[in-house]
Amino acid sequence: MWFIKIALVLVVVFGAVLLLLSFMQTRMLFPAYLVAPPPELPPSAVALDVETGAGEHLYGVHIPPAPSHSGERVVLLGFGGNAWNAACMAVLLHRLFPDRDVVTFHYRGYRPSTGRPSAAALLADAPILYDDVIDRLGPAQVVAVGYSIGTGVAAELASRRPLAGVILVSPFDNLEALAREHFPWAPVGLLLRHQMPAADAIRGATTPVAIIAAENDRIIPPRRTEAFRTAAANLVFDRTIPNVGHNDLYQTPAFEAAMTEALTRILEAGTQVTASQVAGTDATDAAALSSRGC
Repeated sequence: MWFIKIALVLVVVFGAVLLLLSFMQTRMLFPAYLVAPPPELPPSAVALDVETGAGEHLYGVHIPPAPSHSGERVVLLGFGGNAWNAACMAVLLHRLFPDRDVVTFHYRGYRPSTGRPSAAALLADAPILYDDVIDRLGPAQVVAVGYSIGTGVAAELASRRPLAGVILVSPFDNLEALAREHFPWAPVGLLLRHQMPAADAIRGATTPVAIIAAENDRIIPPRRTEAFRTAAANLVFDRTIPNVGHNDLYQTPAFEAAMTEALTRILEAGTQVTASQVAGTDATDAAALSSRGC
């Protein structure tokens, strides 16, 4: 009978592990308690406060471009990783693109923003933040930039608002598939309460997509990025940085070069669309004038 007792102990232990995993999943996916203190912001930075429909407040930062910048206003709306401080992302994007407006927000439940974090909350808040950017800054174009879990937020936003493009660093196809990668022994489908189907969101979108990935990513394995890649109908840039992982990707010159090229490709794609629309309008007008004998 000893083997029956051992089996029962193993079953109880396994059940306890699953129970703990289910209970801890929100803290594991959204570790707001691990976020580092914000860095020093440039003097031009402006604090933002947006109230959601649920009565929560999302706090963020806007870093405007250099005063010498001229041309149409392009806003980079950033969505960071699950342990990122919004100010850190704002500083990084401003360093990469000093001639663009940068706007980032602390996710719901990430102090000083109020509420509790969840996949549903992040996805619901993104369009609210986009609408605030449009009302506040009146940009010609908005490009969403997502890092890690923020790529799922940016991809979903592309299906709900007119973006000039999305730059996705370390994207994944969906949160459930990613969870299965890390917990193949667990019934993820039964336990996971947070859904973020990024590939499904981008599959029906015509938004230009730029992908930047790390060759040795162990957090978001390349096969999860590949599954997202195949769903992107309008992929205008795709770069995998060799010999780096999920976290050291950001410290490489190759990453900075890829980010710069990604934004260039996205804005060029928008210009080509505009040019083709103008050409189509001109042809239509010419045909109408010809029909009238002009």
